[in-house]
Amino acid sequence: MRRPVRRLLGVPVCALTAALLLAGCGGGSGNGGEERTAASKSAAPTARPMTLEAMGKAVGCTTAPQEAGKTLDFRQGVCKSADAQFVLLTFDKAEGQRAWLDTAMIYGGVYLVGDRWVLSADPRSEMEKLRGELGGKIEESPYGASPAAS
Repeated sequence: MRRPVRRLLGVPVCALTAALLLAGCGGGSGNGGEERTAASKSAAPTARPMTLEAMGKAVGCTTAPQEAGKTLDFRQGVCKSADAQFVLLTFDKAEGQRAWLDTAMIYGGVYLVGDRWVLSADPRSEMEKLRGELGGKIEESPYGASPAAS
């Protein structure tokens, strides 16, 4: 009885291994490797997850971020630096971050988006400056102003 079970388990493992190897060599647009390399070079290595407190320090807030909300999957805070007012968010999971951004885009705004963190600032130029320091990418809604501007 053990031999047929072993044979049955061996077939899916071999098929999975072959599929993974082929997927690594597979086509797409023909320059998939170049696209991944370009994307990874454009974001600074510091776009890693951060706490609200670390984000506040990184953006130069004069006081610790004032927590404006905590849910099961994200924290939101606000703070000011000498040059800008910030809305800072940290997320437990990337899926929660994407869901929040998709919803926020309906209401308008400009966001600097990193790995499980988002910030918005007034003025926008502050986010552009911070992108060079923190990494991430700027995402902009076609619908209006940033929540930090209100």
